[in-house]
Amino acid sequence: MSDPELDIVEFLLTTKIYTEQRDLEPDDLPSGYRAAFWTDGEIERPLTPTSSAATTATGIERPWEAVSGLMFTDRDEFSGAISFTDREMAEEWYEKRTDAERLQRNPVMAAAFEDRVDGVDYESARQQNRPARADRALIDALLDEAFDEEEEEEGMLDLVEVRAPEEVDMTMDQLVLTPDQEAEIHKIVKAIEHRDYLAQIGLREIGKLLFVGPPGTGKTSVARALAQDLDLPFVEVKLSMITSQYLGETAKNVEKTFEVAKRLSPCILFMDEFDFVAKTRSSDEHAAIKRAVNTLLKSIDEVSLIQDDVLLIGATNHPDQLDAAAWRRFDEIVNFPKPDRDMRSDILRVVTQEMDIADFEPDELAELTEGLTGSDLRLVLREAVLEALTEERTTLTQQDLRDAVTDFEERDNLKNMDMIDGDHDALVAGGDISGADSDENAESATPDGGHDHDHDHDH
Repeated sequence: MSDPELDIVEFLLTTKIYTEQRDLEPDDLPSGYRAAFWTDGEIERPLTPTSSAATTATGIERPWEAVSGLMFTDRDEFSGAISFTDREMAEEWYEKRTDAERLQRNPVMAAAFEDRVDGVDYESARQQNRPARADRALIDALLDEAFDEEEEEEGMLDLVEVRAPEEVDMTMDQLVLTPDQEAEIHKIVKAIEHRDYLAQIGLREIGKLLFVGPPGTGKTSVARALAQDLDLPFVEVKLSMITSQYLGETAKNVEKTFEVAKRLSPCILFMDEFDFVAKTRSSDEHAAIKRAVNTLLKSIDEVSLIQDDVLLIGATNHPDQLDAAAWRRFDEIVNFPKPDRDMRSDILRVVTQEMDIADFEPDELAELTEGLTGSDLRLVLREAVLEALTEERTTLTQQDLRDAVTDFEERDNLKNMDMIDGDHDALVAGGDISGADSDENAESATPDGGHDHDHDHDH
């Protein structure tokens, strides 16, 4: 439970210690504290602990009210800055009320108190702290530097979306993976941890993965969850947008995409719909599009996890459409099959963790859902929840889930039927066909309904 008084005193002490100790860096400040002090991609000393900065850092709406009753605090009415009248008294007060667990969450405070409180270690606190490179404010500042003018930024961002790790709402723990997927992910995590060693022994052709599998099987979610777990910016390239109206600028924008990834490094560069590359190379597309694709392949060759700190992940629903030139760009292929019975059961357990379901039997549902992807299972659960709400119920039953499976299969059959002239309106009126489609790209094991975007790219 939050203690506003203790939180604000810690904030004030942190700003003082950070200002005084010049060897401390932005990586030593908790990410919430950094958010209060970023200016044009820099955190400049001295840190001024105004009320607004304290609110940004701690989430406490009235920070001065929280500490105004303490003997050692004061406030400048003009600037809004909160200060100590007796720094030593403030530190003694704080030390009596804090503990090692709290201090380990703030490297600045860990540095100041590691010799005074048992169990506190500055180096381990720093390793556990989210690094500054993961902050949205720093990412935005670096992106601003990457573009010469606003029109250039707008054109390039048609191809790219950049997410800070904190903006990814899933972790690897929330996903259900096959043993092969777990092994490949473990290998790449180790490669990232030991980049210097791999460079030393000359092993540089590593860190380019291709995720292969049907829509809704987890490709995008795994890539994003990796970014969240590893505290890396997530740069997503929308290859379908290569055919946008910016034809004359497309090749340049592709190059710019890789420049942005290198500027934000270490980061993950994710390219969905990679089969688009092979289809374009073998078609009679506009010459500018073909130039862009050739630029893309050349840029892939030139980017490196070991040299550039960029982990490249491609994804495709149609591996049969990839040519040899596309395949050879990747050193690891990771298969994302439709989940088997045991995986479906595990996915159902994960996705329903926050639901109240009477007599829940995930193994039975897994038997009933042969051939469904994780996103399909999510849709089944959604329909069961909505149907229960129409009866003013928030507790589901196993029968609700069985009925939802049946309804889903009926809608899926309608969706796949050949439409006969004159019958289309009747079919739409008879069932929510689009409802089954709208979330088709939700990932296989995302409890919060994260989307794969393997089809529509509505981010």
